[in-house]
Amino acid sequence: MRGIYTEANSIRRRVFKEVAQLAYEGGDYKRIEDLPFKIIPGQEANYRESIFLERAIIGERLRLAIGLPVRDYTEYAPIADKINDSAIEEKYYDPPLVNIIKFACDKCPDNVVKTTSVCRGCLAHPCSEVCPVDAISFIKGKSIIDQDKCIKCGMCIKACPYDAIMRLERPCAKSCGVDAISSDELGRAEIDYDKCVSCGMCLVNCPFGAISDKGQIFQTVLALKDPKNEVYAAVAPAFVGQFGPQVTVEKLNAAMSKLGFAGVVEVAIGADLCTVEEAQDFIEKVPSELPFMATSCCPAWASMAKKQFPEQANCISMALTPMVLTGRLIKKVHPGCKVVFIGPCSAKKLEASRKSVRSDIDFVLTFEELVGMFEAMAIDLNDLEDKEMDFEASEDGRGFAVAGGVATAVLDCIKREQPDREVNVIKADGLRECSKMMMVAKAGKYDGYLLEGMACPGGCVAGAGTMLDINKSTRQLNDYKKKAPFKESIDTKYREYLELLD
Repeated sequence: MRGIYTEANSIRRRVFKEVAQLAYEGGDYKRIEDLPFKIIPGQEANYRESIFLERAIIGERLRLAIGLPVRDYTEYAPIADKINDSAIEEKYYDPPLVNIIKFACDKCPDNVVKTTSVCRGCLAHPCSEVCPVDAISFIKGKSIIDQDKCIKCGMCIKACPYDAIMRLERPCAKSCGVDAISSDELGRAEIDYDKCVSCGMCLVNCPFGAISDKGQIFQTVLALKDPKNEVYAAVAPAFVGQFGPQVTVEKLNAAMSKLGFAGVVEVAIGADLCTVEEAQDFIEKVPSELPFMATSCCPAWASMAKKQFPEQANCISMALTPMVLTGRLIKKVHPGCKVVFIGPCSAKKLEASRKSVRSDIDFVLTFEELVGMFEAMAIDLNDLEDKEMDFEASEDGRGFAVAGGVATAVLDCIKREQPDREVNVIKADGLRECSKMMMVAKAGKYDGYLLEGMACPGGCVAGAGTMLDINKSTRQLNDYKKKAPFKESIDTKYREYLELLD
């Protein structure tokens, strides 16, 4: 639902704003107990059957935004329970990252085939004729589906000339590309964390706002407030257009400066370095050591591939992701600083919590969480004077944000190194399509290929932390790419740092 500003977005934004203000103001954090009344004022419910339920849900969202777990619903605990455990800069994400607020779940129908009021009770009854299990009968001329018999094959849906039969699915489960969402004993959504890769697609597709990931707004603000810290922002290339059509790169830089960041670095620089590494991996290992090689920059895709296809796990490139390479580069140039990755992705939060990455990336925020910080500080990006940025990233590096961009960058690099080599490329975006791609690769039909996988349909511009319509975001990103000072990643001036960053 990116690009459509709904009440779910509004509530999420207000939560982020209040959490940021809580951290900026400091003092006794127990006043978080008052925030549900500030976010949901008045005496009457606006969204659910009870204003008390609305405020209880806000309480859980506040906790998750701070990085705290949801509470045990069978025991009393204040919203501020253990809040001081999170009021520290060195707080990492505790699993699970993506959480379901159970009493916010509407118990949506899960894969139910149902006749609607559009049924005309036609003479032909094609729905009944094609049903292989005789699950359809007629009462007063209208078709009725026996749910105990129905096998969800969908043949009746295709046969109905009036489109009067539909399949009802949980929006969260439908969007989950790894089938990690099912129903608990009360009919509420439940996540199988052994399957979940924290892509966040369930989060943005739940129309009830019942799913949320944990945040680090609180900890980021504390780090920015500490005068001992020098904090840099590493901003993913998908940021283009996310903060409004009139917000230029230079205005974003000015806004970040007002928040207290010492500087802003484009993660496309790390994408350039990642490109060079992956191209070298491919040249050296395919096909001599590996039958094919898959890109590594999307952590949700890479996690899915390794979980579902463990025998092919070594075919995922070992190159560090753009986020990690950018973080290491910043810390190499500015020793002792802290780095905040700001991007479109929930899975990056999980990646940054790995022990091997914690020293490179201190905090991860989504674009939407960053907006909460701007609003907390009353920063209007449109009113700011431009502040020039010196990104020095390539067109190909910036293209990492769009599906197909990673493969294009790596292929361009390979061609520069080995002009006569022919390299076949296959790419997939969306985890279901990625899984299909890996099935074919496992069967040996993509030997010698470069595979690009992206968890989000459309690429990073469609990540769970984005706000702009995917098509608009893609167009603006493509326009932004053209402004790059050079075309191909191999020409990056930071290439000399690669050995130092490994």
